[in-house]
Amino acid sequence: MLANLQFDNRFVEGLPGDPEHRNYVRNVANSCYSIVEPRTVSNPTLVAYSEPLAEVLGFSPSDCDSSEFTQIFAGNKKVSGMAPFAMCYGGHQFGNWAGQLGDGRAITLGEIVGVDGQHYSLQLKGAGLTPYSRTADGLAVLRSSLREFVCSEAMHHLGVPTTRALSLVLTGDSVIRDILYDGHPAPELGAIVCRIAPTFVRFGNFEIFAAQRNFEVMRQLIDHTIKFDFPNLEMDGVPESYIRWFDCIVNRTAFLMAEWTRVGFVHGVMNTDNMSITGLTIDYGPYGWLEGFDPNWTPNTTDAGTRRYRFGQQPAIAQWNLLQLANAIAPVLGEVKPLEEALNRYTGLFDKYYMEGMARKLGVRELTPRDSDLLREMNNVLTCTETDMTLFFRYLADVDIESAAKGSETLSSIRNAFYSPTEVVGETANRIENWLCEYSKRVRSESSDPKWRIDRMNQANPLYVPRNYLAQLAIDASDKGDYSFLREWMDVLKNPYTYQAGKDRFLEKRPEWARTRVGCSMLSCSS
Repeated sequence: MLANLQFDNRFVEGLPGDPEHRNYVRNVANSCYSIVEPRTVSNPTLVAYSEPLAEVLGFSPSDCDSSEFTQIFAGNKKVSGMAPFAMCYGGHQFGNWAGQLGDGRAITLGEIVGVDGQHYSLQLKGAGLTPYSRTADGLAVLRSSLREFVCSEAMHHLGVPTTRALSLVLTGDSVIRDILYDGHPAPELGAIVCRIAPTFVRFGNFEIFAAQRNFEVMRQLIDHTIKFDFPNLEMDGVPESYIRWFDCIVNRTAFLMAEWTRVGFVHGVMNTDNMSITGLTIDYGPYGWLEGFDPNWTPNTTDAGTRRYRFGQQPAIAQWNLLQLANAIAPVLGEVKPLEEALNRYTGLFDKYYMEGMARKLGVRELTPRDSDLLREMNNVLTCTETDMTLFFRYLADVDIESAAKGSETLSSIRNAFYSPTEVVGETANRIENWLCEYSKRVRSESSDPKWRIDRMNQANPLYVPRNYLAQLAIDASDKGDYSFLREWMDVLKNPYTYQAGKDRFLEKRPEWARTRVGCSMLSCSS
């Protein structure tokens, strides 16, 4: 299969590229991409690969275990038909226009069609210098690459729209990084992750042409994106098709934010250059999971001051990012009002998807505005003592609804979701029990079959998520050449909603030692 990969490379063949083929850092004008080659690495070693994704792409286990596979996805071997490139884009970072950004260390090898008939871009992250590397080296280290590899696949199995990851390869080269930006750089193991997506186009791809006032190339990019990534939209001229396209982006983004909220995921760096045009989770940097439920939490040390990208603000930030996209494409559309109308629909769409997700999480058929008090108090209950969000909702399915509705349910079913269960007494315990009583009455109001409720909840509330401290354990072991923990964990994450006997260590709350350890609580953008 590796020798017979069929590349169509429609991005580079259908859009204008950078005429300069020398690879050096520079400003690139009027181009959607630059042709580049991955950097040759010294001694690549395959750490792990995603078997489910490999199957979708048509790779057999023997393909993936071959030295050829490792060489290709380390960037050392070029297969016939490949046309490696780095995308040009700009973006707003932490609310400010940052100018040209681009794929500073990501190189797309080419585009293929999987056995499922879908189109996929194969991209190496950490493959070396590109014209968009700015002051960096274009490389990546094991810890950040492992985290992206794990979380990409975990999110897919959670049912959250996402880019995916095929492989994780050690390069055999050292990479110097200052993990805390505190003036103490040190060598780390270099690594490359192969990311897979239908497209890696993001909001910033359009923003850069707005900044350059090049609306002709922007129009070509919009037409290309609609044709290949939104094929269900009929092309019947501007502005109709462009309006429907933007409306679709708004809808997909609203759904994505509701899904992040459902599973307790915090992206950490919601810059416009990290927002997928097709509504996928993209660019896994200093992400995190709500282990102690806190709407104001961000995993990103760079964002510690303003907490712009905190969990509770992600839906609003997505809308702000959509506004920047609307501003970029408005001159091509020729009118603003349809874009404003689409943006105004965002809040209603998010609320709809959020309520649908919460109905599944709570095991009821439907939530309405009449349930707003129940949801508001639920968030208060989650914060009145340090509570693990993932385990709270999972254990909520075990609550005896009949007893709780009568006010006689104790906290035994959900007590293990609390970080200090012995301290949940007095007023705190009463408040939680009162909410359990109201919740149980709400469930009983539907006269639902108890098994239906439990099944519905367990299909929406994961038991296994890629917690930061588990990622750090996998990194620690992999640093020493032991990949058994990583591979076992990845296998568990394939079935996040199903209890797996003997795998309890992968569902446990964050241990106390991980509360302040680097890589387990907050993370920097250093990678």
